[in-house]
Amino acid sequence: MLSRRPLTAVSVALLTALSLTACGGGADSSSTPETSGNATSVTIEDNNGTHTITTPPTSVVALDNRTFETLSQWDVQLAAAAVSLMPDTIPYKTDASIVDIGTHREPNLEAIVAVEPDLVINGQRFTQFQDQLAELVPDAAIIDLDPRDGEPFDTELKRQTTALGEIFGKQAEARQLNDDLDTAIARVKAAYNRDDTVMAVNTSGGELGYIAPHVGRTIGPLYDVLDLTPALQVEGSDDHQGDDISVEAIAGSNPTWILVMDRDAAVAKSDPGYQPAADLLANSEALANVSAVQQGNIVIMPADTYTNEGIQTYTGFLNSFADALEAKK
Repeated sequence: MLSRRPLTAVSVALLTALSLTACGGGADSSSTPETSGNATSVTIEDNNGTHTITTPPTSVVALDNRTFETLSQWDVQLAAAAVSLMPDTIPYKTDASIVDIGTHREPNLEAIVAVEPDLVINGQRFTQFQDQLAELVPDAAIIDLDPRDGEPFDTELKRQTTALGEIFGKQAEARQLNDDLDTAIARVKAAYNRDDTVMAVNTSGGELGYIAPHVGRTIGPLYDVLDLTPALQVEGSDDHQGDDISVEAIAGSNPTWILVMDRDAAVAKSDPGYQPAADLLANSEALANVSAVQQGNIVIMPADTYTNEGIQTYTGFLNSFADALEAKK
């Protein structure tokens, strides 16, 4: 089942805010802009240490799928990326000028060398290749801003966005993305009744899987962010593909709300056997008498979530959840 010339007043305010955000401990993601002649640089602290990055970077490699939508919205030109991992909702997907290094399962990391990157945005599925990347492109800054375990998930999403905003000169845009997430969270909290229990499920291969509160893939951390009441908690469950909990056990917990990530919608939608999450839930005999199903209290994450887990995805989903909650008031 991750933010920054001599300092101006604005810079001081930014650094103060970032310090407060990361007060939970662990690696921070702060930045300090510096100017020397015509060259400008920013110092970023990520999950692995401190990096000084010349800005704007001239050859960028993007591997972290949490960052694809943000970089695309900011018109960042990529030299290479995990294009094969991107959903078709990301414009980079059809940009032939980007060198595709493949997915994390069979990556062509050597292809990164040819683009001579000065910045590699690592993370998520590619975190395991950190050391290999450092050997292949030792002169590049390799940053990892994945959400860290034990830190508030919403704060970690904003930490990543803030850091990217500093690197690419998109500070105002980053603040807006962060504010939008905060607004969506506030809407859910204001509308949610803690007496209502919540079940998170994953759909894949025509099956329903249990997503554990707090630690499960994608939806799990939202229990803490939103202070949701779990319908069912199973000790030790954290399988990112959905834990091996029977549909009958899910039904027996009788949740008031069901939150859903349709994994196949992102990676297998074109398969002949693909069954949308909405159909699986509606046609499940085991769930027919569950309160959430009978009352229509089912909220499904955006179809591309499994391969597009950035701040925009969560903001959109939380606003959909807030819409559903407010409609029941």
